[in-house]
Amino acid sequence: MPHHALEITLTRPLHPAELDAACRRTPLAADCDTTRLMALVPAKTPDRAAHRLRRRLTDRLPLDVITTHYPDASGQVLLNLALPPAAHTALQATALQTGQKPERLLERAVHRALAGHTEHEVKRLEHEVRRLLAHTVPAHLLAAMGHALTRNPQGPTP
Repeated sequence: MPHHALEITLTRPLHPAELDAACRRTPLAADCDTTRLMALVPAKTPDRAAHRLRRRLTDRLPLDVITTHYPDASGQVLLNLALPPAAHTALQATALQTGQKPERLLERAVHRALAGHTEHEVKRLEHEVRRLLAHTVPAHLLAAMGHALTRNPQGPTP
């Protein structure tokens, strides 16, 4: 059976005793501030692995989100989250009204939010470039950007 690498985002840092108790149930690797954990879970599919991991740890850890660590063949990352009861009920009602699956509604909402974030980030960067261009010529700014990009390949990623 294949193993799937899953990343767990926690709602708060763990106390050492909590991490030890969880590790006795499932082997986990923690980041330095114990707000993110990694696990290898055997399952036929990534979706089953995420559900299995959530069932194993939900009573031991303050789980927020579980994601696949590596994208699938189409570049998608699985997102597994537990909605509060009120949000779950509202999602189910909207799904019934629109005749869509709840998963599809969430997928569209996430895509809209990411597109909005991307648009906002592009506008912010454009504003910053215009501000920089007020104090220099385009050729100097372009040279400085090229220099910075080749010197700092570990910068933020989209």
